[in-house]
Amino acid sequence: MTEGAASRAGDLPDDLTATEAGMWQAFRNGSAYDLRSGDRVVDDPHGGHPWGAERTVRARIVCWLLLDGPPALAGRVSSLKLVGVRIDGVLDLAGGTVVPYVELKGCRFAQEVRLPEAHFTTLRLVDCSVPRLEAARVRTEGDLHLPRCRFHAGVRLTDAHIGTDLLLSQAVVHHDRSGRSIAADGMTVGQDLQAELLESYGEFSLRSAKVGVSLSLRGARLANPRARLALNAPQLTVGRTLYLTPAGVGNPLLSGMTPERGTRIQPFTCEGGVRLDDGRFGDAVDLEGARFAFTDDQELSLRRVQAPELRFLGERPERGSVLLSGARIVTLVDRAAGWPGPGRLHMGGFVYENLVPRGPFPLAERLDWVAAATAEYNPEPYERLAAVLRGAGEDEDAREVLLAKQRRRRETLPLAAKFWGHVQDWAVAYGYRPGRAAVWMAVLWAAGSLAFARAGHPPVSPDEHPQWNPALFALDLLLPVIDLGQVGQWQLRGAWQWLAAALILLGWILATTVAAGATRLLRRN
Repeated sequence: MTEGAASRAGDLPDDLTATEAGMWQAFRNGSAYDLRSGDRVVDDPHGGHPWGAERTVRARIVCWLLLDGPPALAGRVSSLKLVGVRIDGVLDLAGGTVVPYVELKGCRFAQEVRLPEAHFTTLRLVDCSVPRLEAARVRTEGDLHLPRCRFHAGVRLTDAHIGTDLLLSQAVVHHDRSGRSIAADGMTVGQDLQAELLESYGEFSLRSAKVGVSLSLRGARLANPRARLALNAPQLTVGRTLYLTPAGVGNPLLSGMTPERGTRIQPFTCEGGVRLDDGRFGDAVDLEGARFAFTDDQELSLRRVQAPELRFLGERPERGSVLLSGARIVTLVDRAAGWPGPGRLHMGGFVYENLVPRGPFPLAERLDWVAAATAEYNPEPYERLAAVLRGAGEDEDAREVLLAKQRRRRETLPLAAKFWGHVQDWAVAYGYRPGRAAVWMAVLWAAGSLAFARAGHPPVSPDEHPQWNPALFALDLLLPVIDLGQVGQWQLRGAWQWLAAALILLGWILATTVAAGATRLLRRN
C-alpha cells in the first residue's frame, strides 16, 4: 500500500518502526506520545545521555503526519503531541500548511528544523534541544511557543507573522555563523512577545518588527560583547510597553506582578550595545534596574524614540554612551544615579514635557545632568529644562537654569566679552536676579550723592558762568532726569567729579542691564 493511500485510509504504512507506529496511533487518537524513562538525568533533552532507537522517530514520518496524516479516530481530533522523543533527520515543512495542533515537549532534534513560509494554527516547542530553527516568513494563526528551548546555531524568524503570542521565555539561543542569535527583522506579533529570562549569545535583531501589545525582556541576558550590538531594534513598534526590567527567577510567568517573598530577582543585563532608534511605543520604555556593560564604542541609542513615558531607572553604565538625540517623551522618570558622566550623554533635540525624579534629584545635580549632555555649548537642553520647570511652577529654578546657560555661554566668548560677562554676573546675575540690581543701584546712587555733597564749589556771581565740565555734560546727556547743578551754577572739583560720574555711569549700566533682563523674562513668560 502506498504512503498516500495508507494515510487516507488510516492504515499503518509498512515501513514504520514500532516507535513510529505508536506515534501514528497517538496522532489519530489526539493523545500525547510520551517516551520518557522517568529518570530526570536520562530524560534531560539538553544532557549528554544517549537516546536509542526506542525513543527515536524519523523526521520524514513526522512531516508525513503533519502534512498528509491519517484521519482522526471517531470522536477524536488528530494532533501531534510528543514528549521525550528524539527526531532523526531534518524536519522540513517549508511552504507547507499544517492543520493539526503541534506540541513537542522535552524532545531532541538531531538536525535543524526548517519552517520557512509554512502555515500553522499553533506551534509549541517546549524545553526542546534544536540545532537551528529556520522559520523565515512562517505564519501562525495562534501562538508560537519556544520556551526553555536551546538553539545551538540561532533562530531565524525574519518577516514571520505570529497571530497571537510569541513566547521565548527562558530560551537559550547561541549565534549562527553571521553572529546573530535571533534574526526577527520585519516580524509581526499580534499580541505579546515574551522573552523573560532569555539568554541570547549574539545579536538579537528586531529591525522594523511590530508587537501588538507588550514586549517583555524581563530578567533577560543579552551578550554580544565582541560585536557592536546585542539588541538591534531600530524602527521597532510596540503597542504598549517595552520592559527591560528585572524578573523573578522562581516564576517567570508572573509578568507585571510583585514576586513572592524570597523569590530571587534577576535584572535585565546587556553586554553589548542597544539600538532602539526611531522606535514607537504606545505606553512606555521601562529600563528600571537594567544593567548595561558597554565598551567605549558601544551605546544605548534611543535617538528619535517616541513614547508617552521613559523610565530611565537603570544602573549607571561605567563605559559607553547614552543617546537621546531627537527623542520625544511626554514624561521622563529618572534618578540622579542612573545617568552617565560628562561626554557620554547626548541630548540634542531631546524633547520632554514633564520630569518625575525617583528619589532626590536637586537642581544642582540636574544642572550637572544638562552640562554632561553638552560637551560644547548648546542652549537647547538648558531652555528645555527651564521650560519644563516653569510649566511645573518652579519659576525660581527655571531662572537658575537660564543663569547657568549664560554662564556656560560665557566660557565660549572672547576675553573681553568674557570679562564683561563676569561683571554682569557679579552685579546682576545677567538680569535674572533683579533684586540684586536694585540694591546695587541704591548703593551707587547714595555714593554718588555723597560725593556731590562733599564736593566744594566756588561762589559764582549771577552774571558769570561756571567752567564747562565735560563729564557732567556727558552725564546730563546720558541721564536727562538727573540735574547735576548747571542751573544752580556750581561744579565739582578735582577727582570728585570723576568719581561721581563713574558711580552714576555704573548705576546707569546696571539699570539698562536690569531692563534687558526684565524684557527677556517677560518675553519668555
